[in-house]
Amino acid sequence: MTATPKPMGPIPPGFGTIDGQLAIGGVRATDCVVQAGGAPLFVYDAGLIAARIAALRAAMPAGIALHYAVKANPFAPLLAFMAGTVDGFDIASGGELALLAAQGVAGARIGFAGPGKRDADLAAAIAAGVTLHIESAGEAARVLSAGARVGIAPRVAIRVNPDFELAGAGMRMGGGARAFGVDADQVPALAQTLVAGGADWQGFHVYAGSQSLDANAIVAAQAATLDLVAQAADAAGVAVPMVNLGGGFGVPYYHGQRALDVATVGRGLAQALDRRAAVLRDTRFVLELGRWLVAEAGVYLAPVIDRKHSRGETFLVVDGGLHHQLAASGNFGSVIRRNYPCAIATRFDAPADDVAHVVGCLCTPLDRLGDALALPHADCGDLVALFCAGAYGASASPAAFLGHGPAKELLVGTG
Repeated sequence: MTATPKPMGPIPPGFGTIDGQLAIGGVRATDCVVQAGGAPLFVYDAGLIAARIAALRAAMPAGIALHYAVKANPFAPLLAFMAGTVDGFDIASGGELALLAAQGVAGARIGFAGPGKRDADLAAAIAAGVTLHIESAGEAARVLSAGARVGIAPRVAIRVNPDFELAGAGMRMGGGARAFGVDADQVPALAQTLVAGGADWQGFHVYAGSQSLDANAIVAAQAATLDLVAQAADAAGVAVPMVNLGGGFGVPYYHGQRALDVATVGRGLAQALDRRAAVLRDTRFVLELGRWLVAEAGVYLAPVIDRKHSRGETFLVVDGGLHHQLAASGNFGSVIRRNYPCAIATRFDAPADDVAHVVGCLCTPLDRLGDALALPHADCGDLVALFCAGAYGASASPAAFLGHGPAKELLVGTG
């Protein structure tokens, strides 16, 4: 018995067809594979990322700085492209700092957040002039000590654990007891300690959650953030040179999800800024985005290496799998596995006349990339395309699992 087709997420806009094939940045999928030297392969379209950034800037109030969150995708050519496109970067490790240094990105353009920063990473960040987003009183003490040892006033902001959450977020990173940030009621005293200790005070960072498609929830969280940091600044008696508003902008991975309305977010942020407290009148505001900028610009290409039938159902076995695209397999925070958008890249304009499960080459039943998908008939040698692969793919998947090795990566559409 043939499986009943299950829905998949929407293929993002911006991809074309050349000679019946999927085209990424104007390059046929098979040509991408040749250019990269083989597959499995992640392909990122710089043109789509640039258009995304332009659309965001048009929707947001004037003067809002845009930072790229390196954790979303640290591919070196992508970072080089971003260096000339965004205003700054946010990192979460000394390793990411080194990646940016290799691209010539100055420390003054970088913010460093994350719990458990190592002493060596703190020292490197202080020397480079990076803004450290302090996550605890203990970390604050280590930062002040590290700065004193080398005679440099560390640039610091406090990451605040707010007393609210981002509604509809895929991962909630604020509100309640958290490993992230300093509880809001402890922030004023810690700000005073940092300033008194000679730190180069920069302001606040509030990141309440990620992967939200609810524009009104993001608007509410941003307005609450402005109120929160104004109250903290007044209580501490400090100025607020900068506020990192976080991000949380989601993308539609699954059937039934709709793209985030960034125009609504922009209007809401403009209204909140218009009524902000006096202490924030001269503050610089930053949006920190990763996934929203790059996820939909990426495609994962994996060749079919076997077409098999089992008890009336068809399986397309690809050279690839969860070791490259963990999230698409449903093993990266999903409670119920749902299908990412998928296509046969080498038959992109062909009608769906088959129902098949797309599975990887790993020896585990967890390695399923698509469940009962309506696709054009595919044979060995065809390329399966998984979309929304530009964020948390190559770097967030267990590439060493079972020894198959990492996927290749390629940036196209740069000129």
